[in-house]
Amino acid sequence: MSKKEAIHFIITGGTIDSFYEGTKDTVIPLPHSSVPAFLKNLKLYDDVEFTEICMKDSRALNQKDVQRIARAIQKSPHKKIIITHGTYTMPDTARFLKANLKRNDQAIILTGSMIPLMGFAPSDAPFNLGYSVAKIEELSPGIYVAMNGRIFAPEEVAKLLNEGRFISVFGERK
Repeated sequence: MSKKEAIHFIITGGTIDSFYEGTKDTVIPLPHSSVPAFLKNLKLYDDVEFTEICMKDSRALNQKDVQRIARAIQKSPHKKIIITHGTYTMPDTARFLKANLKRNDQAIILTGSMIPLMGFAPSDAPFNLGYSVAKIEELSPGIYVAMNGRIFAPEEVAKLLNEGRFISVFGERK
């Protein structure tokens, strides 16, 4: 029996790892991710590894942050990678990674949430994380965005603010 492959989570902040700050009427990223503790409580069959790149709202990510994400992917010994990311610029990062990664042997999913993982019920965060863990097992190498129960390619994905979900710019699938 061969050694099972781990899922490498690369953490960047975003709403999934935020708390609501009433005095600012917005969410603020936590000092450190709540995703590792959440996933460890699920007792997954897959081994998981975590790399925290930063804890930022995705609108605050800069080119150096995105390059650090790319370097973490390039250096990862794992073939299955899930990146938690803020939803505002998630499509941009997916397109950057598709255009700039030199490796082509990894399945990479970017996911996040519209509502923080901790302190809110209901939140889409647990579903999006679980969906990503399930889908990473069957996807071929490439870059994907997993939101709202769907897998999107970087070139098609867009956040539709007025509906609070992600869509394909190419329209609905049959």
